[in-house]
Amino acid sequence: MRFGKSGWARGEPSAGLRGVHQRGFTLLELLVVLVIIGMLAALVGPRYFAQLGKSQVTVARAQIDVFTKAIDNFRLDVGRFPTAQEGLAALVVKPAGLDKWTGPYLKKDVPLDPWGHAYLYQVPGAKGDYAVISYGRDGQPGGTGEDADISSE
Repeated sequence: MRFGKSGWARGEPSAGLRGVHQRGFTLLELLVVLVIIGMLAALVGPRYFAQLGKSQVTVARAQIDVFTKAIDNFRLDVGRFPTAQEGLAALVVKPAGLDKWTGPYLKKDVPLDPWGHAYLYQVPGAKGDYAVISYGRDGQPGGTGEDADISSE
């Protein structure tokens, strides 16, 4: 077979596409695929977001556990718990007049809870010497599920 200057074999149409049928997807086929993807998202989405809420509660509990260990180390060094005025910041920045402070007791600044709210530090706590509390997703006392309070007590 010999090719001409245009690159096409001699004897074939110069356009090259005559007689060739190109087929794409029809609108109906695309709609069926979109409906199937939507149904899968409707089934999987709620399960995924339920797990996300559980993981945020787990993170809050872990952070509160780290705070309680740091507060206990503060007490061992200083001889008292941080005051309500000093708050959790006393675990990172040395309060004035504390010569026995050997912190920082946390590697980084005190983070917000997983929902973006500040942790509450109470001295004395309702059931113990102190309490570290996250009010959950809603940021309000009380609640159930993801809105429930998470406390060190």
